[in-house]
This record gives sequence, structure tokens and C-alpha cells, in this order.
Amino acid sequence: MTESSKNFLYTYLNNASPTGFESSGQQIWLDYLKPYIDDYIIDTYGTVVGVINGATSADQEPYKVVIEAHSDEISWFVNFISDDGYIYVRRNGGSDALIAPSMRVNLHTANGPVLGVFGWPAIHVRDLAKDAAPKVTDLFIDVGALTKDEVLAMGIHVGTVCTFSEGLFELNNRYYVGRALDNRMGGFMIAEVARQLKENGVQLPFTLYIVNAVQEEIGLRGAEMIARRLKPDLAIITDVTHDTQSPKYDKKEQGDLKAGGGPVICYGPAVQNKVRDFIIQVANEKEITFQRQAVSRSTGTDTDSFAYASEGSASALISLPLKYMHTTVETVHMDDVQAVIKLIYETLLAVKGNEDFRYLK
Repeated sequence: MTESSKNFLYTYLNNASPTGFESSGQQIWLDYLKPYIDDYIIDTYGTVVGVINGATSADQEPYKVVIEAHSDEISWFVNFISDDGYIYVRRNGGSDALIAPSMRVNLHTANGPVLGVFGWPAIHVRDLAKDAAPKVTDLFIDVGALTKDEVLAMGIHVGTVCTFSEGLFELNNRYYVGRALDNRMGGFMIAEVARQLKENGVQLPFTLYIVNAVQEEIGLRGAEMIARRLKPDLAIITDVTHDTQSPKYDKKEQGDLKAGGGPVICYGPAVQNKVRDFIIQVANEKEITFQRQAVSRSTGTDTDSFAYASEGSASALISLPLKYMHTTVETVHMDDVQAVIKLIYETLLAVKGNEDFRYLK
């Protein structure tokens, strides 16, 4: 990883990008990507697409390939402000009420972020025999205000979005840890693929779209919109999946996946079988260790939107194993990050060298 890449990683991951409010993170991502692309698209809701034009002949219909990640993170909306200045919330995406108490948050106002904390009654005053997991309606944020008017004067109102404030750090020189690795680490990885293509002077015989989609956390909405717009022939999606090695996971139900074990290649109805097998062939030829995962219906990722939008795009999913999803300590192995980048890069080169690939059905 270059010094520039690492600076981008930390700047991008530490920036807040809540669902529906991704614009600042998208700008950071696009600014990094611009030297490595020919053009870009920003759609109505903020999905950003870097475009690398392919060297295709004038009489040949361009073959369109997408590599994609999503840019949004889970967050909270202010839903109610009490007369004594406490703030109650509702979810924006799959936010976890269980981990919220005692967490620091940023409330994003027009005047900048306001620091707050999710308060919680002390252990001394709770009836521990009746302790239960908190519901969202039990949660409250304290911004140090004594009245509702004081909260409003801070620029906080119903609809203000709140994100956990923890930043990225490294654990034992082996893992990246922080909030929102789901899935801005994916955004980082596809940007690195674009950088390597440019710096290695690769000329692709197809148009490549590097897509950083919004609103995945509330139903794959950004991917749905951009898939209908681009109508790619091939889409390679990257997202995170569960590391199942730590306590409380059931491998019989959730599979046997490990952070540090390499990229995870998915089997499921939304995954086009020949595309998946092609990626596996590339992994084997390039000696990239990988893992396999099966899903029963949907993948739960933007793969589903690309697979089923319009007439359908041949789609596949390469996942990054991640510990502690939707917490402030999401954890991925550094080697896996580089291996996913390499697998996507090498797959694009293999598509480049395979004239029959455009007819893959």
C-alpha cells in the first residue's frame, strides 16, 4: 500500500457517511479516484461512478463491466427531543440498540458536528434480575443540554442524523478496526483496483465503471438505481461477510469463514454461475487463497440489485470477512484487503484477455 493510499484509507474511513447523507464521503472518494479515471457520473441520490473508457472498435458495441461497493454506514435519526433536553432516536439502517449505551456520537448539524453520548442508568440503580437488551425506544442521547430549546439552539432537530464517532485504528499489525468498514473498506478496495490499472498502464477492451453506491443499508436502493442506468453486462460486487470464528457464532448455520482466510466467493441464486466459476479459476491460477459461502435466497448485498435490475446483469460477489459487523469495532484482516484487491484486479485482466467472455451466458 502506498502512503497516498493509506492516507486516503484513514481519511475516507474516519469521515461520516450515513445512509442518505453520503455526499462528503463520496467527495473524498471521488477526489482520490479522479487521477485514475477518464470521466465520472454522480446520480440524483449521490451514487458516484468512475469511468475508464475501453479501447473498443467503432463497429463493436461496448462491453460494460462494473466493480462496485457501497458507501453508506448505519446511523440514527433524531426522532424526539424531550423538554429536559434528552434526545430520542430511530434507526437509519441496521443500527444495533444493544451496543449503543455509553457510545459517543456525532450529531451532524448545518453548523458542523455536535458531540453527544448515549447515556444509560448506572449498574447500581438497575434491577439486574430484570436487565434486558435495550430497545431503540429506550435509547437516549445527552448533549449536555438542560432544555429542549438549548438542544434546538445547537442546530439539532428531528431528522438530524447521528453517527458513532469512533475512528479507524490498527490491531496487532494485523487488523484494521473501526466503524463503517461495512462497506467503505469496499470503496477503498475498488478505488485501489482503479489506481493499479492506471499505474500499470492497463488498457481494457471494455468500459469499466467503478461504482460507489449509496443507500445499501436501507434496501440496496443506490445499486438498484445505478444498475438500471448503466445496464452493465458484468458486475463484480464487493461487500463484507461475517467472520464466524469468534464466540457466539454457529458455523453450522452461518458457515466456516475466517478473517485472514482470504476473499469469500459466494454461491447463491443471484450469482451467475459461470462468472463465479471464472473468478474461482482466476483465484486458482494466481494462487489467491479464497473461501466459499452459500446463501439460501438473496445475498443481502448490492449483488441482488445488479443481478435482477432491467434485463439482468451477470453478477458475482467477492466478500471481505469481517468481525463484529454493525459495531464500532468492525475488524478486517489487512491481508484479506489486499487479496480482494488482487482478485478483482486479476479478474479484470482475465476478462481483458478472454475474447469469449463477452458472450458468457
